[in-house]
Amino acid sequence: MQTKKLSLDHIIKTPKVAAEKSPVLFLFHGYGSNEEDLFSFAAELPDTLFIVSVRAPRDLPPYGYSWYDIHYTATDKTSDDGQAIESRDAVANFIDEVVENYPVDGDNVSLLGFSQGTVLSYAVAFTYPEKVKNVIAISGYLNHKIFDFSDDKDYKNLDFYCSHGSVDQVIPVEAAREIAPFMEANNLKYFYEEFPVGHGVAPQNFHSFKAWLEKRI
Repeated sequence: MQTKKLSLDHIIKTPKVAAEKSPVLFLFHGYGSNEEDLFSFAAELPDTLFIVSVRAPRDLPPYGYSWYDIHYTATDKTSDDGQAIESRDAVANFIDEVVENYPVDGDNVSLLGFSQGTVLSYAVAFTYPEKVKNVIAISGYLNHKIFDFSDDKDYKNLDFYCSHGSVDQVIPVEAAREIAPFMEANNLKYFYEEFPVGHGVAPQNFHSFKAWLEKRI
């Protein structure tokens, strides 16, 4: 199947096990990377999945992309939350486009993010919970400024797998450890674990989230 021209550039992997409407997994890469990065997971993921690996919309020279800019100073770094919200809404629209244009099940949508892609995945799931079922959140954190969490919304359908490296040098593990209290305070389904690695995906981490996902699609 050829990749269709939609609002965000992307690449796809069709399921080995055919279905009229397949569960779909969206992959969202980290800052400065591209859609080929997480797509390396695709061949090892469940055969029933329709996989869509998405390129972030902002150019980051010389060869990467980002969901939003990060501004560095001598002592700190800040995110462009306005750009992050734009990307959040663009992804929500893109999910609708994929459901309309590919043979996927709009009621069985999973998101997998890494780093900045995880920050964005949380924002999409909490702002548009009706569009998402599962979230695999690797090496990221909650940016409360870019999502709309409201008592008026139904979050019962959401389920989260969250992981982080205990020696992450890019996003300190302390930021990720704020996830569990937030999930529990809001009665959200989640699983959180850490691995003795830096800012990356250890083999044990991959096998863990794969097993988690297999039970939920």
